[in-house]
Parts: sequence; structure tokens; C-alpha cells
Amino acid sequence: MAGQQVKAYFMAIVKRGSEHEVAEQLRKMPGITEVLVTYGLWDIVARIETENLQKLDAIITEMRKIIEILQTSTLVGA
Repeated sequence: MAGQQVKAYFMAIVKRGSEHEVAEQLRKMPGITEVLVTYGLWDIVARIETENLQKLDAIITEMRKIIEILQTSTLVGA
């Protein structure tokens, strides 16, 4: 993916009742271009755009530090 922007979708299950609070925290983070509170298996879906996989890893690591996030899955696109 050299020279291309990395795009990914981060999906999270969060503690009940904390969906909108977590979404607001994620919206303030650099590299996150969209955050949706959803219904179904995943409570939150966030779109990430960054320069490379190393920066993507750093962003996801920061996202996972949010205490209300219980489980995550990430999809990386080319």
C-alpha cells in the first residue's frame, strides 16, 4: 500500500449506555473521519484514514484504551 492512504473500519462493542460517550471520544481522535452509533452486533463503527499501517496501528491502539470499549474488530481496505 505504498503511496496510498490506508482506510479502515473499526467496530466496537461497548458497555451498555456508553455508546454516545464513546462515539464523542472517538470523534476527537486524529485520523478518525466518521463515527456511527449502530444497532446490532457492533455498537460503534468508525472510519479511519491515515498514511500507513504503522499510523493505523497507533490509532487503533489508542482507541482500544477507552475503558468502555469491550471488544473490537478492524477491517482494512486497499
